[in-house]
Amino acid sequence: MTIPPLSPAAAALAVSTADLPTLRHYLLDLFCQGAYKEGEFVLSSGQRSHYYINGKQVTLHPQGGLAVGRILLSLLDPTIPAVGGLTLGADPLVTATSIVAAYEGRSLIPLIVRKEPKGHGTQAYIEGLALPVGSPVVVLEDVVTTGQSALKAVERLRLAGYTVDRIIALVDRHQGGAELYQHEGLAFQTVFSITEIQTHWTERQG
Repeated sequence: MTIPPLSPAAAALAVSTADLPTLRHYLLDLFCQGAYKEGEFVLSSGQRSHYYINGKQVTLHPQGGLAVGRILLSLLDPTIPAVGGLTLGADPLVTATSIVAAYEGRSLIPLIVRKEPKGHGTQAYIEGLALPVGSPVVVLEDVVTTGQSALKAVERLRLAGYTVDRIIALVDRHQGGAELYQHEGLAFQTVFSITEIQTHWTERQG
């Protein structure tokens, strides 16, 4: 799916009404247009890599955020009351998914997990409406490398009394994250694998 130059309203309508397979292909195009780059990079994990994916180029894209929200919501069980994730990468994910859910008549609370406790007031680690103890929460992540960021969110949410047993990511770089989650007893689902993005990026180079 290619979104031609349209007014903001027309572009939003195109993304909001596309079927999910078309929407997924549109997101794949967005990743290859600006989020994926090749070169020499140092990742947040300290690892060196010959490519880099800036997921926020997609999740903070006006139509990309809407597409991400629709795709992620389609992967959630209707009974899930909340989604959460570690700031900053997960912030647009949990927000977009919650807003899309609202438009579909569902109540889905977004929870943002801080890396450090709030420096004033309640000094809380988690921002968002409180849920009953034991409530299930699905953790969202943009790009998974070693898996530590999402795991930190899982740990904080569990300490707050929530039940977390699943992580959904937009992209898996296949560098240990899936194995870590399996070891921790967490189900893991991803929208794209890095190989799929790299193959599509190469094809686009022509």
